Amino acid sequence: MVNPKMIGVLGGMGPAATADFYQKIIRATPAKADQDHLKVLIFSNPQVPDRTAAIRGGGPDPLPILVAGAEVLIQGGADLITIPCVTAHHYYDALQRAVSVPILHLIGETATAVMGEYPGLRRLGLLATTGTLQSRLFEHYFEPRGIAILRPDPAVQASAVMEAIYAVKHGEPLERARRLIRGAAEHLREQGADAILAGCTEVPLILQDGDLPVPVIDPTWILAQAAVRWALGQDRPPATPSQRCYKDRG
Repeated sequence: MVNPKMIGVLGGMGPAATADFYQKIIRATPAKADQDHLKVLIFSNPQVPDRTAAIRGGGPDPLPILVAGAEVLIQGGADLITIPCVTAHHYYDALQRAVSVPILHLIGETATAVMGEYPGLRRLGLLATTGTLQSRLFEHYFEPRGIAILRPDPAVQASAVMEAIYAVKHGEPLERARRLIRGAAEHLREQGADAILAGCTEVPLILQDGDLPVPVIDPTWILAQAAVRWALGQDRPPATPSQRCYKDRG
């Protein structure tokens, strides 16, 4: 490899998802020895305020702490920033405007990959935080491409999806969280979902492809592959906010 770029990971939201994302970067890297792996700088800050609470108007704004964390990565030499937290992408455009290096957009990368890998997909079941649902982050990217996003009923969202996500964040044994999230996924399949999108970075820790009769799509794996390609010079730099159709919701 000739002068590969350094990947910055703005993490801690939550720590288990950040650790899982780093493992995926390692898996995505075409390496035969330690020296073939990429330089990765991780700043894991679990003190970032709860993104869902902020979006719903019940908590402090996480954007200033996200900006400060991105600056830590930039000062450490990161050439590219990744954020293994879906709900934090509610603040994406404001964050990108505030920093000097590109930030890969997890949802945009996911939409591009899904369109290429599943060209016949029409109904995608979404397992994500309530903040992500309220922000319509996935709908903005998928609906213009002809893919409908199916959501859990509010009762299932509260009692199964969010319960499972926070169980992972709290470090609880995963058996109950797996049972809850699989039940929510089956609920979406009953609505007609052709595939299930693990739309919160805790979900891949408790639901993987092969667990269901339909595909389970993992955005953090897609993001890890995109980051590795970019670091190796195999992809163009990410688009700036003015070049994307995503509207600033921050």
